[in-house]
Amino acid sequence: MRVKRVLIALVAMLACAAVTLGVVGGLFGSLARGGLYATGLLSSNGPSTRPSDGGSSVSGPTLTASSTPTRTPDPPQVELPAPVLAAAEPGEAPDPVAVTARVAKVKVKGMGSGYGGQVLDVGSGRTLFARNRTKAYIPASTMKLLTSAAALSILGPERTFPTKVVSGPGRRIILVGGGDPYLESKADDERASLADLARSTASALRKQKVRKVSLGYDDSLFSGPRWNPTWPSGYGDVVNPVSALWVDGGRAGGSGARVSNPSRKAAEVFAAALRKRGIAVSSIADRDAPSSAKTLASVSSMPLDRIVEHLLMVSDNDAAEVVFRQAAVGAKRKASFASSAEVVEARLRKLDVWVPGTEIHDGSGLSRETHVSANTIVKLLRLAARDQHPELRGVITGLPVAGVEGSLRSRYYDDKALSGRGLVRGKTGTLRKVQSLAGFVRARDGSMLVYAFLVNNPKNEFAARVWLDRVTAALSTCGCR
Repeated sequence: MRVKRVLIALVAMLACAAVTLGVVGGLFGSLARGGLYATGLLSSNGPSTRPSDGGSSVSGPTLTASSTPTRTPDPPQVELPAPVLAAAEPGEAPDPVAVTARVAKVKVKGMGSGYGGQVLDVGSGRTLFARNRTKAYIPASTMKLLTSAAALSILGPERTFPTKVVSGPGRRIILVGGGDPYLESKADDERASLADLARSTASALRKQKVRKVSLGYDDSLFSGPRWNPTWPSGYGDVVNPVSALWVDGGRAGGSGARVSNPSRKAAEVFAAALRKRGIAVSSIADRDAPSSAKTLASVSSMPLDRIVEHLLMVSDNDAAEVVFRQAAVGAKRKASFASSAEVVEARLRKLDVWVPGTEIHDGSGLSRETHVSANTIVKLLRLAARDQHPELRGVITGLPVAGVEGSLRSRYYDDKALSGRGLVRGKTGTLRKVQSLAGFVRARDGSMLVYAFLVNNPKNEFAARVWLDRVTAALSTCGCR
């Protein structure tokens, strides 16, 4: 009841005061919750990556510093006002001693001491808190920040990825995948769809007086193994084998089980759409498109910055791995896991955020052999917030707001984390024995802070999650200037 009363009081306070939330230069103004829903970029409750042992992502109870965390049902969801984000107030950087003391004061039994973290003042770049900041830890899904930034830097935020149909020999047409992670089966206002592609293709075929074709499909844009050798086989329920051609996220019906051959499934969906348009399809087979083939029809993905915003908002493993490969394509390298890792490393070095000890093996952070330091993440996020790199802005605008949306929607509800709701933005990371969080905090004193905390091997995983919520909430109440 105490939590419920606090939540109700908080909502009333926010509504009456018309609280505005801050970020450097008003960068996040476009991401009010309503705006995300309007553009179709926000799903109602996208979860963070599930633990690799198959345990579900859970919410927990109100805790005291000495209590042992236990799992309980999710609390009732409380609707918060859509955030309107204002610029950080000018002034001196916060006092590192005060910030460090605030972090140190947050204690949760079972958290343990195996973590690295860093807090920076966005404006000055001054380090306000540091613990094992250059030591590399398993980042889990916070790795998606690095993947997204590298791809945006290489390809640009406006890059789109085409799915097209080309002419083959005889009366064969070939569906060619361009690596659109959000290709839909049905028509969609924001995303490319096979329904739209079938309509254009059928129109082009009728002009040629063609009513019957054989259909090939080509997913050869990406190369190398489709399954990362560092992923356990049990990860099949949290990520697809990577493909340049799939529809509805490689899932049956868009939200069902993952399909075993997503490229062929896309071709089957496309064939069905053609038949509805009066084009008979006699057969379906895996075929490479000739380099000189004429394009009959094409649809384009959302721009890359929109893709990045969505994959970060809901922590989409599949989209992250596709974007990882697209970075290699943009660098004119083979789009394999190994080449993509080399390309992302090279780009992070060029951006001057690489820290020795960093190891990259995938784009989603599912690999336990991927290791990243808090220092790399905070330097990258601060860079994305600065005017010199507007191409990286999608890395920031895709960060969920605590207690409001995406993978942070059902967090920040215990007594000592409530203050962070609406003020903390962050990318979550969850694997077995791994909890991480990185993003921005608008502090009470008007300063804007960038943070990263990577927890490995906590005594209690839920305790680590609670600690992350509480420590970032503590930063939001900081009057540390």
